[in-house]
Amino acid sequence: MSVGPMSTDEPEQDATVASDEVTTDEVDEGNTAAPGSARGGGRRRMLEREGEVAADFLETLLDIADLDGDIDLDIDGDRAAVAVVDSDEGRVPRRLVGQDGKVLEALQELTRLAVQSATGDRSRLMLDVAGHRAARRAELVEVARAAIASVKESGESYDLEPMTAFERKVVHDEVLAGGLASDSSGTEPRRFVVVHPATGDEPGTEKEATESGSDASPSAPAASIAEESVDPA
Repeated sequence: MSVGPMSTDEPEQDATVASDEVTTDEVDEGNTAAPGSARGGGRRRMLEREGEVAADFLETLLDIADLDGDIDLDIDGDRAAVAVVDSDEGRVPRRLVGQDGKVLEALQELTRLAVQSATGDRSRLMLDVAGHRAARRAELVEVARAAIASVKESGESYDLEPMTAFERKVVHDEVLAGGLASDSSGTEPRRFVVVHPATGDEPGTEKEATESGSDASPSAPAASIAEESVDPA
């Protein structure tokens, strides 16, 4: 088992504040430190530390369970990204993903708790196993693009199927990039994204104030933003 090196590239700054998985004390996009700044450098070191702690935890877990897998570390936007990937010794057991990614979600939460225990700070790291999230993200981008096309053609809002917090965030980001608005409706585990026609407002005039918090694009109603004030993922 081995741990891949942390990417040396500066993290790409998110165009918007992520919508589903942020703590209420996260700064919004307008206050994010620029890459290379003293503040940005300190944040990067903290994320690197999160990745290292997570890698140690996952390596120990895999060793105890006698499972194959290597650990890759990276930084994705404003969070650590950790992936358990196939190794030369063998493939990562897909049961670590589980049906609909439920085992992966539980493993991610355990890893976040391990990081918090070691650092004293709440972690928002993203965990992937065997490329599950990466593949699902690509699928969701296509789903979001189809919804965007439908809304632009019909001028009417479009409801998507229920999704997890991670999945909703991917859709919100893609909808915003497509120039439309979106918010979330319903309650877990049946919470879903609603894509709306573009308004006359300037994009970003109503930011998703506190990201883990707000499961919505910038023009989402304040009520929807308040509902997501606790990181559900």
